[in-house]
Amino acid sequence: MIYYLGEYLQDLDASLSFMRLVDSISFRALSGALTSLLFTILFGNRIILYFYRLGHRDMPRNYLNFSSVGNPSKTYGGPLLVAAILLSIVLWCKVHTGFVLLCLGGVLFFAGLGWIDDFLKVRHRDSDHGLSEVAKLALQGAYCTVFGIVYVTADLTPLPPDVATQLYVPFLKYPLFDLSLLYIPFIVFTITAISNSVNIADGVDGLAVVPTAFVIAVFGVFAYISSHARFAEFLIFPFMPGVGEVAIICSIVFGACLGFLWFNCYPANVIMGDTGSMALGGLLGTVAVLVKQELLFLIVGGIFVAEALSVIIQDKIGVKWLGRRFFARAPIHHHFQQRGLADTKIVIRFWIVAGILALFGLATIKIR
Repeated sequence: MIYYLGEYLQDLDASLSFMRLVDSISFRALSGALTSLLFTILFGNRIILYFYRLGHRDMPRNYLNFSSVGNPSKTYGGPLLVAAILLSIVLWCKVHTGFVLLCLGGVLFFAGLGWIDDFLKVRHRDSDHGLSEVAKLALQGAYCTVFGIVYVTADLTPLPPDVATQLYVPFLKYPLFDLSLLYIPFIVFTITAISNSVNIADGVDGLAVVPTAFVIAVFGVFAYISSHARFAEFLIFPFMPGVGEVAIICSIVFGACLGFLWFNCYPANVIMGDTGSMALGGLLGTVAVLVKQELLFLIVGGIFVAEALSVIIQDKIGVKWLGRRFFARAPIHHHFQQRGLADTKIVIRFWIVAGILALFGLATIKIR
């Protein structure tokens, strides 16, 4: 909205030439981050209180045999996070472009899916009575298939057709090979896996939001490089006109995550719930695909990969196939809780690891 207003006003009168700032990706990225950050902090208490009064509260699972005293239910604050992101995108991005529309579609779909799950949990007053795993995966797979078809269709994709289906690998200068139509199932797996891994990690106050901020910041840097012809040529990146809008969205999400941490840090009175965690995960997966850095997530999103793998190893391989447990609990943050490590220590150590992985991911820009 502000972008379109600035475009109109700068040509209206010479005295309004300063509105040319809206043409700058960096200016809109910083403005978007500040908007989402301030919106979350300024309106957070009111929105959280509203959902608290509606009874939108989590029923915590008693993993560690704690008494209910000191382990109160927390308000689902995912709508606050999603509202900050959507408002800032509408204000600062070129909403009509394919990159922005695909990102908006990802946020809205995964947030909607997460909200249904949260609603069912609240309705049944039980955290185990949300959407079934099969239903979630089926709906995610259906959406990602449609996304994949749009992505690989030359007349619909926002990417250059000769780049869209190329598989890029960290540390390599040039794409490994062209997946062609096989890129569709690859997209389905990528977005579904990332969205669920972020959802799995949202189990301790502040655990998921900071690693998400680190990961989205790294993808934002990659998106900015790919949007700039000279930078892309110098660093041997695929040049993708228009992908700078994704860099702006990444900056907006970074600001929203910091704002949400204001309320989500220990001891939190609000959690993301599936609405927030699935929206962030779905958007992360979408961004990874749009900037052609899907495999980079294995590095920068190592925390989320470890969380998801711990569940697969414990529940799918260990319990179901081998009849044994590899961890005290899964996901792995519950394993550390079971071992007596304080929540704050677990969270801060995970943040440190996430920061190191983000720096390692940034290093791949030059190690090519």
